[in-house]
Amino acid sequence: MIENQERSFGIEKKHSAEAINNNAAQPEKQKLPEHNVELSKEDIENNTRKARKEVSEIINSVETKGNKFEKEQNQSATTSRRGAIGKKQKNDSYKKTIKQVQKELPIGSRIFSKITHNNMVEKASDTVGTTIARPNAILSGAVFAFIITLLTYTIAKKSGYVLSGFETIGSFILGWIIGIIYDYLRILITGKK
Repeated sequence: MIENQERSFGIEKKHSAEAINNNAAQPEKQKLPEHNVELSKEDIENNTRKARKEVSEIINSVETKGNKFEKEQNQSATTSRRGAIGKKQKNDSYKKTIKQVQKELPIGSRIFSKITHNNMVEKASDTVGTTIARPNAILSGAVFAFIITLLTYTIAKKSGYVLSGFETIGSFILGWIIGIIYDYLRILITGKK
């Protein structure tokens, strides 16, 4: 059996060597295995030229489209950057960005975002943030509430008094007032927000 395989392998080698020699002897005609069609050397050269021409046309069209796109980008960048950015441009850009981000959010977050980014809610939030809910005021209120409540509780515990519950709220309000006064004095003196 091994001898038969070696013989068949030797025959296949012989046939493939003969096929190569025959193709080398006849360069004008080639046989394509897919279609079993014989093509002359001229047909192959013509097809090659056509393919190269099509590829070069595709490359040229891609390059011209790329150049056109770059020119449009450069023109839009130069036209949109002339002068200072106005309030309308800022608002338009902000609205566009908010809409793009909201499209990517899940439904629950999208609804919450639409509510919080409503013009009325945003204006009210900004007003509260610049007046009542200033960070220094809240921080000082929290610190005062902790310290005063701790002191009051310790003294009341040793003396035997019962606390009413208003101590924490009252000390927070006192600390908040001190924080607001500090913020406004700092702004008056330094001029920086």
